[in-house]
Order: sequence, then structure tokens, then C-alpha cells
Amino acid sequence: PPPAVVAAPQPLENGPYEPGSVFREFPEAPEMVVVPAGRFLMGSPPDEPDRLTNEGPQRRVTISRPFAVGKYPITFAEWDACVADGGCNGYRPGDGGWGRGRRPVINVSWADAQAYVAWLNGKVSSGIAQSSTGRSGPYRLLTEAEWEYAARAGTTTPFHTGLTITTDQANSDGNGTYNGSVKGIYRGKTVDVGSFPLNAFGLHDMHGNVWEWVEDCYKDSYVGAPVDGSAVGGEASCARVLRGGSWSSSPRVLRSAVRGRGTPGDRIDYFGFRLARTLP
Repeated sequence: PPPAVVAAPQPLENGPYEPGSVFREFPEAPEMVVVPAGRFLMGSPPDEPDRLTNEGPQRRVTISRPFAVGKYPITFAEWDACVADGGCNGYRPGDGGWGRGRRPVINVSWADAQAYVAWLNGKVSSGIAQSSTGRSGPYRLLTEAEWEYAARAGTTTPFHTGLTITTDQANSDGNGTYNGSVKGIYRGKTVDVGSFPLNAFGLHDMHGNVWEWVEDCYKDSYVGAPVDGSAVGGEASCARVLRGGSWSSSPRVLRSAVRGRGTPGDRIDYFGFRLARTLP
């Protein structure tokens, strides 16, 4: 496919963390990548094929400081470590017979993701884990703006891969096509994280494999939405946003601007999550 269109660089202060550096705070913790600060245009332009109205209006968002993002979605191995340690409410999600280990955890709700976050932060605050990141903030879900910024990785095209995407680049339903792409294969299940090329920020699986829960309450448009990268708030029971598409999604659903939604308790075999961490 054509190369991705990269927006003009707008560097901001990066602080003490080098963008692109990778760390794992303790053995059970997810591998994290430092994403640089910057500005981007969030949402899809009116002429993007298959655009939905909830992807706009576009607005410029500023991510004013670097932050860490999970290199991959949380895996079964990472989730099962939480359960084995007495965390995650003892919930052991089913894997559909597809396998555990490095496959992304599925059948987890937004509330389940918060239980994993609480366990991870408890490990850090208790001193059981030897922190390598000093004054970093807590682990958390990404905000919706942070997620799209990380997924785009400086691009303005529908995907970080360019104008099209293939099943050699992401795990999705290859029976569909988008913007002149060719058909691919349909695996019908998840695959190990990191099976496809990373984006320019060093992140894998931002398109496809599993939908990823983010922190925000879902709204039908970006009217009045924050421009500083913070989450859209609301009642605790609000519908929450999911991003990225999954193994069962057609290519158009994998676009960087596409927004899904679910109730906080939804457990589905294509729902997973990825973590972020605020840096000093």
C-alpha cells in the first residue's frame, strides 16, 4: 500500500524520558514504550471513505508531555499472573480454545481492566516491585485521545500503514476490502501479540487483534471534548469507548479514527485492553 502520510513535526518538551525507549518495571508488568509529546488532528476528515459521524468534528489535541504506552495489548500470561497473585478478583477469562500465553487477553470488561490496573499499582505502591521509573504516575488505561495519537504515530491516513491495510499488517477479517485493497485471509481468532509490524512509535497491534478499552465515557461526537488529551468523564455506569477493531472486524473498522462502545461489564471474545503510564 502507499506509505502513510506523516504530519509535520511539532516537537514539544520531552523531559527526562527518551521517546522510543522501552522498560518493564518488574517481571509481571507489561512492557512499556515511551511515546513523545506532540500535537495531532483527532478524528477523521469528512472525505475519508466509510467515515462515521461520531468520528468528528476533527479537533487539534495537544499531548503536552511524554507518556508510556504498552508495547502490546495485555496478554493472557500477564492477566494470569495477576490472578495467581490474588488479584483481578480471581477472574480467569476463557480463551475460546485459542490458547493463552502471548495471545491478548479476551473476555475482559472495562471493569476487569480496572481490576488489573489496581493490582499492578498495588504491586508498585507496596514496594514488592522494584520500581525503575521513580516518580512516575500510576498505571492506567489510555484516554481516547492518547490512544488515537499513539495509533496514528504521526500519520494522517486512515491507518498507520497508509491508505489501506492488509491481513499481513493486522489481524482482521480479510474477506473485506477498503479503499482499493485486496482481500486477505480470515483467521477467525486472535494471534500472539507482536505478530505484525510495529508503528512509528514502536507499538504493535494498534489495528486489529482485539478492541481495546480506554478510559473515556462514550459521547456521540467530539463537540466540547477536551483538547489536552484528557479523558471524557461521566457517570461510573456510562458506556465506555473501545478502539482499534479486532480479529473479526472488516478493514474499514480498523481505521485509526473508528470508535466503538460497550457497557463497563461487557465481556466479549474480541475485547481486550492496553495500559498507559504517566511519566515525570
